[in-house]
Amino acid sequence: MTPAAAPPVSDLAATWQHVLLLHTRVENRLATALQRRHGIGLSEFRALGHLAASPTSELRMQELADKVGLNQSSVTRLVARLGTAGFAVRDLCPDDKRGVYTVLTEAGRTRHAEASRTYEETLEAALEEARRADPQLAAALTALSAHAS
Repeated sequence: MTPAAAPPVSDLAATWQHVLLLHTRVENRLATALQRRHGIGLSEFRALGHLAASPTSELRMQELADKVGLNQSSVTRLVARLGTAGFAVRDLCPDDKRGVYTVLTEAGRTRHAEASRTYEETLEAALEEARRADPQLAAALTALSAHAS
């Protein structure tokens, strides 16, 4: 018995698969660079960035979870790691004792600023490498760039 042929893949689905491949490659490069050079993971970097971008340098735990794309228990562990490193502290909301905030420390702001340079350089290099290595990824990047403008 011969196996049935796979159904044809639409152009949209094929492009999406290339975007996912690109995403995986770039995320791995970013995670490795941030860990090696700054001792933080990609989620920690992004959490610090969201805290730094907040006008008060703090976010409710659920808000941070939503911004970083983590569930409640994962963001709790992430904030614990940031706390252990001295990059953030947890604080209770004065109006609602059930509300817990994550507050950026000066050390966290500094680490994020230092790591931002690495993030940008690595992102640029990874995207350029993808462009050169795979014409389909280059086309996906071009399409994304056109929509971002």
